[in-house]
Amino acid sequence: MRSVPISKRFISVVALLLGAGVSCADELQPTPEQARFFETQVRPVLANQCYRCHGPKKQRGELRLDSRAAILKGGSLGPAVVAGNPADSRLIKAIHYQGDLEMPPDKKLGKREIAALTEWVKQGLPWPGSGKVDSATPRSGKKITDEDRQFWSFRPIRRPALPMVDGVRPSQPIDAFVLHKLRDKGLTLSPPASRRELVRRVYFDLIGLPPAPEEVDAYVTDSRPDAYERLIDRLLAMPQYGERWGRHWLDVVRFGQTNGYERDDEKPHSWRYRDYVIRAFNEARPFDRFIRENLAGDEIDHVTDDTLTATAFYRLGVWDDEPDDARQAQFDELDDMLSTTSSAFLGLTLGCARCHDHKFDPIEQEDYYGMLAFLRNIRPYAKPDQNSDKVMFARLKGGGQTLAVHEFGPKAAPTQVLVRGSAATPGKEVVPRFVQVLCASAEAAEPRLPTAARDAKSTGRRRLLADWIASPANPLTARVLVNRLWHHHFGRGIVATPSDFGKTGLPPSHPELLDWLASEFIAGGWRIKPLHRRILLSETYRQSSRAGDERAMRVDPGNALLWRQNLRRLEAEAIRDAILAVSGELNLAMGGRGFFPTLPREVLATQSKPGNGWGHSPPREQARRSVYIFVKRTLGVPFLESFDVASPDTSTPSRAVTTIAPQALILLNSQFMEEQSLACAERLLRETGTEPEGNVARMFRLALGRQPTPRELEIAAGFVRRERAGDRRLALARLCKIVLNLNEMIYID
Repeated sequence: MRSVPISKRFISVVALLLGAGVSCADELQPTPEQARFFETQVRPVLANQCYRCHGPKKQRGELRLDSRAAILKGGSLGPAVVAGNPADSRLIKAIHYQGDLEMPPDKKLGKREIAALTEWVKQGLPWPGSGKVDSATPRSGKKITDEDRQFWSFRPIRRPALPMVDGVRPSQPIDAFVLHKLRDKGLTLSPPASRRELVRRVYFDLIGLPPAPEEVDAYVTDSRPDAYERLIDRLLAMPQYGERWGRHWLDVVRFGQTNGYERDDEKPHSWRYRDYVIRAFNEARPFDRFIRENLAGDEIDHVTDDTLTATAFYRLGVWDDEPDDARQAQFDELDDMLSTTSSAFLGLTLGCARCHDHKFDPIEQEDYYGMLAFLRNIRPYAKPDQNSDKVMFARLKGGGQTLAVHEFGPKAAPTQVLVRGSAATPGKEVVPRFVQVLCASAEAAEPRLPTAARDAKSTGRRRLLADWIASPANPLTARVLVNRLWHHHFGRGIVATPSDFGKTGLPPSHPELLDWLASEFIAGGWRIKPLHRRILLSETYRQSSRAGDERAMRVDPGNALLWRQNLRRLEAEAIRDAILAVSGELNLAMGGRGFFPTLPREVLATQSKPGNGWGHSPPREQARRSVYIFVKRTLGVPFLESFDVASPDTSTPSRAVTTIAPQALILLNSQFMEEQSLACAERLLRETGTEPEGNVARMFRLALGRQPTPRELEIAAGFVRRERAGDRRLALARLCKIVLNLNEMIYID
């Protein structure tokens, strides 16, 4: 296929049409996820391997490694670390045995430990309690008290009364809570978004695709009083809804189709979990049932192909096929399962209590191991072969196999507290118990364990855990889920740290609204689609994103009070899918193992064996939605990577939104964009003929959902006329590339 060269006139038209850019000037601040990474991956290495020579009692070479400040200060040889730069850090060179220093001197650290320290330095040395990561106060007490249970997220959910606003009660409960807070500051909601803006917003929010021009016209001209409700219901019923919202959930559960590390072999049949999630969202499966299927789908009363597939939730994480310490690796795998379970469903950083009592939240180390005891009997992941197939996969009644969880049998091995998180130093034995601070008392945290039959395949403990998490009495589960929905509809949750409802997370901006939504969610049978509808019908959601209120900008520049809708950039997958939709190339085929985009040689060369594990898919397959791209942990797709796609290595509750040069370069120069620009040009020629004005008008309507302004039409049509002297199709392709680069194309207003 011919390339579309960039001309000077192209650049000038881009400059004229782009207008004011959207920038992201906020500095990247340390996150709760980084704090959790430190507590679970970094602190154990420092404590077990470094403190005996570089701790509070002994400092060889005048070097201490028990605080961030001490590490940056360094010892007799100078600073131990250059924050953000592992390659120039003495500490990283020493643990790699590069140069004169070899630390620890008796035995080189394992590759997992080296990778953790290297990543930590790359992050900039986030250290909880250092004054940079968070401002929470470390706990002084050890026992869980009634006062601990009074923290806002640990209190039982109570349905609050709707507030009055200016002496009346708004018809929409969401608006009542938002307006009540705005009035306290002398503010109000912004004017509503236009119908064109609203239809694009709802399309992208619910199905992740732009509306066709005909769909925009149909809504804009629909004079029925329930036109908007009809639009929402139609989109919620589309199969593309499950693909859009299933991808959000896959972010949270660290979905990947390979093991990671150097070989990065495929996890066979892991794609079935992705298809299960999409199906569950499309079928409006109650969320409490979804929880039970993920955590105990093989133990519930009615086991189906779907419930077995759901248990692949436990198998999705990174796995080391050649661990330095097999027993430690087993507990690392269990930690991945437990930490993901607690962050995804409970919004708790439970993994921070693996090595010691949680530094900030009222969670004891015994709480961590009590929860781990529910999962202790799970068989570890293994290389698929004839000997392990029966404990790695489950046969489906509908045919084929799925990745699934298996246990050792009806009796679990004892669970012991590991001193400093090390499998080599087991301590006190514990029994399965729930997190105490989430229960009415310490006694209430100790469930009555089931007695499994002798021929049972599992202990039944995971079902007990799933029932507790899915219980309406659990103070966190419903709050966390409704906050995730709110986050994706507004770009920021009511709690801005979606997977941290503890003391290192941020408090809710509208706590009463959060509890009202949670109680409404539970009362409605844990169904997600009615909750979408409730949010989307509010005036709060439907208001304009324009920042035209100067007083509001002074009082609440961050829009925490929601006096306007937030301008939001589309995620990487939605940008790619929207481009395919505009070009007319989008293939809506669903399900299956996934497809392999064509990658440049330079990208494949980053593997130890270039191209290993990366297949070849025909062009029609490569035009499918991005949720079906094969997720290989060590080989990212550059287009998605540049737009902050979620890492499959860890749970991603909210994606970063960066503004960097490679984004512009990939939208201008990548092979994907050249192909789609040409396909788009061919579509314009088919649908509107050769008249430049008709081509321009159609392109604007396809990509932006609106007609071009007279000035835009004049500039763009003139550009096409000048460029088409050589090749009409290439001239239109250049125009298409310009429009596909506009801010309006990748931002939801």
